[in-house]
Parts: sequence; C-alpha cells; structure tokens
Amino acid sequence: MTPREVFERLIAGVTGGDWDALPGLYAEDAVVVHPMAASREPLVGREALRRHFAAGAELPVRMSARDVVVHETADPEVVIGEFAYVGEVTTTGRPFTVRNVFVLRVRDGLIVESRDYADHLRFGVAIGRPPAADAAGSMS
Repeated sequence: MTPREVFERLIAGVTGGDWDALPGLYAEDAVVVHPMAASREPLVGREALRRHFAAGAELPVRMSARDVVVHETADPEVVIGEFAYVGEVTTTGRPFTVRNVFVLRVRDGLIVESRDYADHLRFGVAIGRPPAADAAGSMS
C-alpha cells in the first residue's frame, strides 16, 4: 500500500470501528506520538498500539472523517493528512468535531512513525473525561 492508502485505511478503520484491524497497519516497532495529548509518552510497538485501539473501542462515540486533505511530500515515505472527526457521544447525544493532522512515515506498506496532532482537550470534554485522562482514551 502507498502511504496515502495506509492513511485512508487508518481513518476508515477508526471511523468504522474496526479496532482489531488497526494495529496491523503499523510495523512491529512503530512509534506513535500524540504531541497535543496530556500524556506525551509515545506508543512504541504494535502491542502498545493494540492496547491503545482496544481503549478506543470502549469509547462511547460514533463518528466520520470530514474535510479530508492528503498532502504527499517530497519524501516518498511521508504523507500528511488533515481532517476532522465529526460525530456524537452515544451516551449523551452530544456532537463533537475534533480537527487532526497526522504525519505518517510508511515503509513497506506499514506505518513506522506517526505524529498525530489532535485536539485531545476538546475530545476529552466532549466525552466527559477530564483532560488528564484523555491519553488512554484518545483516537488515532
């Protein structure tokens, strides 16, 4: 898969709730950083990502990706995706919009590095979690 295709599968998997398949998009030793999250500790390795996505599966949200723009770069491994998760909290009906910019490095069809810039504060408020608790419940 091309970096663009991997990015597209990633956001389709998140919005489609295909949480079990998402870790398979990442290399065994992938490193994912969420620079805007309360906890800036990177997720290192596919098993850490599996736990991260398992936590995502527990979130009471339904969402889609909107305003998707993909920027291909001079580096053939790097793609930048801008988009918004638009949805609602299923337990309250509260709508939310979370804007994101993902910078992915894809090698041999797998994500080896990712910097996921998302408004974790807004997402945490939408789902009724204090901002410090958003790291475990963030979406990639």
